[in-house]
Amino acid sequence: MPIADTRGLRVRGATKEYPGTIAVQDIDLDIRPGEVVALLGENGAGKSTLSTIIAGVTQPTTGTMTWNGEPYAPTSPGDAIAFGIGLIHQEMRLLPDLTVAENVMVGRWPMRSGFLDARTMREKAKDQLKRLGFNGAMDSKVRDLSVAGQQQVEIAKALMLDASLLILDEPTAALGQAETDALFDCVRALKAEGVSFIYVSHRLAEIALIADRIVVLRDGKKITEHASGEVSPNQLVEEMVGRPVDRLFPDVPPPTDKIVLEVKDLHDKAGDFMDVSFTVRAGEIFGIAGIVGAGRTELVRAIAGAEHRLGTVVVDGKNLKPDNPMAAIKAGVVLIPEDRKQQGLVVSDTIENNIALPNLGKVSTSGWISPAKVRRFAATVAKGIGMKGNVALPVSSLSGGNQQKIVIGKWLQRDPRLIILDEPTRGIDVGARASIYEVVAELARNGNAVIVVSSDLEEVLGLAHRVMVLARGRNQGILDASEATPSKVMSLATL
Repeated sequence: MPIADTRGLRVRGATKEYPGTIAVQDIDLDIRPGEVVALLGENGAGKSTLSTIIAGVTQPTTGTMTWNGEPYAPTSPGDAIAFGIGLIHQEMRLLPDLTVAENVMVGRWPMRSGFLDARTMREKAKDQLKRLGFNGAMDSKVRDLSVAGQQQVEIAKALMLDASLLILDEPTAALGQAETDALFDCVRALKAEGVSFIYVSHRLAEIALIADRIVVLRDGKKITEHASGEVSPNQLVEEMVGRPVDRLFPDVPPPTDKIVLEVKDLHDKAGDFMDVSFTVRAGEIFGIAGIVGAGRTELVRAIAGAEHRLGTVVVDGKNLKPDNPMAAIKAGVVLIPEDRKQQGLVVSDTIENNIALPNLGKVSTSGWISPAKVRRFAATVAKGIGMKGNVALPVSSLSGGNQQKIVIGKWLQRDPRLIILDEPTRGIDVGARASIYEVVAELARNGNAVIVVSSDLEEVLGLAHRVMVLARGRNQGILDASEATPSKVMSLATL
């Protein structure tokens, strides 16, 4: 009789109960050496809870685990790391005032004669980051990096663990195609060495490229398991949400001829973007694509007055004063930033206060803020964007999708003419993503001009009437939807 293979991780009957809710219920999961298992589900499906149980962050209410045939019951992340199991969180846990090298090597700084061996530290960090396509300076402060750069540092830090099982929670959410390809190459190389991965992602197009098996969770339960990563996205969506999803991208009518935004020869002194010119019409969704570092975020922040710029920005025929966010807001320009937690929300404050902040004139009387008006106003906004729950709760209690809805919803109360959305669905599940796409489409139907910046090429191509491709800060071409294909966009993005 053959002996059962006990290598790898075995989870049996994992259940985690909180007061009033069951986060995960009776889940079995096997992770064998040298394989990638994709863990899919909407926000709240139980993916994060199961991941934190395996990584020792959370202890299960019931259930057992074994690692390589031995009992495994970590009570802390340190216990899990000692077994060779590490978790790369979607929410980055970096030390912003330390350098890139110091963050990658934190807790494992090389010493010589009682002093930090800075040279060895930089070399080791550089070796790990090079595998991920990162070419920045090792002595740069982490706070000065882009979101994508910070994500690469977070991944490199985990790779230094020499782990046998890595849990990757939305590792590509902030990465462009080139960085994603570099990460996948790294994962494949580690797989060949016997390292296993649990891969959590909302980018379904990636799954077939990297996963060996797929496990789908819904409402805290294991719904199905696929023996291959080759499963159609439509089928996965239906399994995740429990119903067919006919269209992810809604229909939007053609835009009008009226120009809302005109950008002429826009550039900045740092060289992040140069000589960029384009127009956006009423009712148009204008996509901006390009690899990470192409200058997309810097460009749209400059249009919104949040970054220094030279050149001309015209909104509804009037020149927009540079470097002045309030002037942009008064002109009807609002920016939904790529980092909603750092730039779009006060996560420690309540939902109602976050909604009220850009709309104080609507919740005050004779200059005094009315708490009752704040509560009523916020409740109306929340209902309008499909967010259920108590608006008196802190923003930190919401899922990523609902947090993004709050950022969008609060700015829409100012009746903007131009809405700029930078990475609008980063880290958001497919159900919430579809509802945000519908909001974007409705804005265009109502005659607003919309700019969508995204590292998700499918998202840009699925939403936009036209797509501008940036490379090294320059406009390499603007494609109509009928001619914008992934190959054409990537060809221009790599010029």
